[in-house]
Amino acid sequence: MNFDRYQRRAVVTGMGVIAANGKDLHTFWSTIRSGISAAVPVTRFDVTGAPTRIAAEIQEFDGTRYMDSKTARRLDRSLQYSVAAARLAADNAKIDFSRIDQDRVGVVEGTSVSSNEAAHKTEEAYLKKGYRGVSPFALINGYCGAGCGEIATELGIKGHAISCSSGSASGNDAIGYGLSMIQNDEVDVMLAGGAEAPIMRHVWGGLCLSKVMTRRNDDPQHAMRPFDRTRDGIILGEGAAYIVLEELSFALSRGATIYAELLAHGRSCEAYHPVAPHPDGVGVFRAMEKALRRARLDVTNVDYVNAHGTATESNDVVETRAIKRLFGEHARRIAVSSTKPVTGHLMGAAGALETLVCALVLHHQEIPLTLNFNDPADECDLDYVRGESRPYPVKVAMNLNSGFGGKNSCLVLGRYNERR
Repeated sequence: MNFDRYQRRAVVTGMGVIAANGKDLHTFWSTIRSGISAAVPVTRFDVTGAPTRIAAEIQEFDGTRYMDSKTARRLDRSLQYSVAAARLAADNAKIDFSRIDQDRVGVVEGTSVSSNEAAHKTEEAYLKKGYRGVSPFALINGYCGAGCGEIATELGIKGHAISCSSGSASGNDAIGYGLSMIQNDEVDVMLAGGAEAPIMRHVWGGLCLSKVMTRRNDDPQHAMRPFDRTRDGIILGEGAAYIVLEELSFALSRGATIYAELLAHGRSCEAYHPVAPHPDGVGVFRAMEKALRRARLDVTNVDYVNAHGTATESNDVVETRAIKRLFGEHARRIAVSSTKPVTGHLMGAAGALETLVCALVLHHQEIPLTLNFNDPADECDLDYVRGESRPYPVKVAMNLNSGFGGKNSCLVLGRYNERR
């Protein structure tokens, strides 16, 4: 590994998560490594007659544990998740953002449909009562960018606040943006992540019609099957995940726990199709190649890839093709897994959630299994970690996510080594 000793380094010092499979780091990691799916029958609204009737719903969430009751009542579901996960990350990092030089700290959020719940409720209220039925908070809740502002207000972050929206690549891109802010010496600390609450009637209907969700309604635990011959689509999930990124010397000066190092970010756009990936995986390849080049790593340095792994007919094959093209013979020696069967697909927050997984893999030195992977699909011939999680000395992990419109995002994380 060849690292520029003058480049500012960014390390992960805190993590917070609100997900269907766990509302704290311990539970979240335990279910990931054990392969316990959070999929259950949908209770949020009536799905009678729909081809898909299961999802990874968050159960028994109480927003007043993370904010005052007035704020919790005002915020829609995705914004509550966002504030909660951000606060958990700050607590985990043992950091007070309000005490940092206001020009040296920031927050960045990735999301894709976070404003939809507020917008939908506002439309319903207007139709029933006219403009007087609309909440005065409808505008500030109902735009894609509200989350970072709410987090900044709740946690006292007075430097930078921005949102990224690039479909299912949003969470990755947000964390990549946080990395660039630190590397470019604009900040010393960034709170970065994503939030999403897509289990809504109109989103559900669109996804049912697009045929991207699994129809194994009678067996939620085994419904989503990435890379498997019997795969038939995603389980939709919801939640939020945030990490605290710090410039290395800043983190060391305050004695912070370092979970992992964030090494590089690579992006690409295929400009190929509104929803389908390029069959040759050119966009995924380019994102990975850029990230490795910027990290100054050789392909042989990578031990683990957390794949986008949506269990859709095209995605799993396309990702596999891209991995094999980039890594060549080393592709057979890389462990690849998808953790979406456990968490559900969080759309714009997926990348943030799976970055947490990669950081935990590096911290615990254990690679999670791909739940429900039993019979490899045609062309899916890599090591997808079947059956159970695998203890392994992981030094470099890669997180892949792809969004509608051909957007691809790749983050590279490394096990922290003070001698780099």
